[in-house]
Amino acid sequence: MSAPALVLVAHGTRSTRGVQMIAALAEAVAAEPGAPRVRTAFVDVLGPSPAEVLRDLDSEAAVLVPAFLASGYHVYQDVPREVAESGHGAVTVTPAMGPDSALAGVLVLRLRAAGWRRGDAVVLAAAGSSDARARADVRRAAGLLAEQLRAPVRIAYVATGAPRVPEVVAELRAAGAERVVVASYLLAHGLFHQRLHDAGADAVAEPIGVHPAIVRLILSRYRSGVRELAEVRAR
Repeated sequence: MSAPALVLVAHGTRSTRGVQMIAALAEAVAAEPGAPRVRTAFVDVLGPSPAEVLRDLDSEAAVLVPAFLASGYHVYQDVPREVAESGHGAVTVTPAMGPDSALAGVLVLRLRAAGWRRGDAVVLAAAGSSDARARADVRRAAGLLAEQLRAPVRIAYVATGAPRVPEVVAELRAAGAERVVVASYLLAHGLFHQRLHDAGADAVAEPIGVHPAIVRLILSRYRSGVRELAEVRAR
């Protein structure tokens, strides 16, 4: 019996660079030795949707890995609804990618590449969510980043929730910070990342993007999903 397919579920974007990054991430996962077949799906803006991909897989077992950095509406509502609508009988959904120490490690690398120096004030900029569970995930992500930087990290949001990124940058400057650097807690380029460059910071790190640690994280989620799927089938 062949290994279940890995369906990488991301948030859609109109950014060409963002779409290319998701494709590159899927290709990097598929290129790993012993990797399963990898498909991509999107829950908003563009397709194919998870339901469409699952229907296309027909009876082939699948593990859906939500490529989200925090678990909000899309993870708790959209993805399960898509699975139900697909009618697929052999599928499991893993926890989202974040928060995770692997993501924090990549954030540190992105910050250093952007010019972060010890003593700089750091703002973790997340998309934001009205879901309290997603906000708790962002707080955990900020804690993980602070542990690796061994420095305080402030949280701010780009689209939903408060405080917003420009507000936090201004507060840090008013408190005496000489330099403020933004860590982009976003997976790919798009409108949200573009907004960070207008927040008044001295530097903005690149989105998390493609990195071997992210590939390993996705495959780790996938393997957990495969075990869960086997347990369900054995009952």
